Amino acid sequence: MIYNLLSATPAPAAPAPGPSILMSLVSLGLVFVVFYFFLIRPQNKRDKEQQKMRQSIEVGNDVVTIGGIIGTVVSIKDDTIVIETSGDRNKIRIQRWAIQQNTTPKE
Repeated sequence: MIYNLLSATPAPAAPAPGPSILMSLVSLGLVFVVFYFFLIRPQNKRDKEQQKMRQSIEVGNDVVTIGGIIGTVVSIKDDTIVIETSGDRNKIRIQRWAIQQNTTPKE
């Protein structure tokens, strides 16, 4: 009789199915798409604009370096630029990548 009572108890319910693997992959893909359009793509666009600005620097342009030094371009070689700072005509040789901004007024 005890055996019949024990066997009459219902089996434990199966756990509720979680989100499917497909839904997980879709949501992960959506996160990557959002990151691409809001973070990666705009940064790549800014990098290309900076590269274009650095390649278009000419002798006589006023520039600001990443360190905040303001000067006028005196000479340009492959990857280095010589700028003249202040009225004392101090000259500094810097790398082209160190130029942050070209402040020469555009025509």
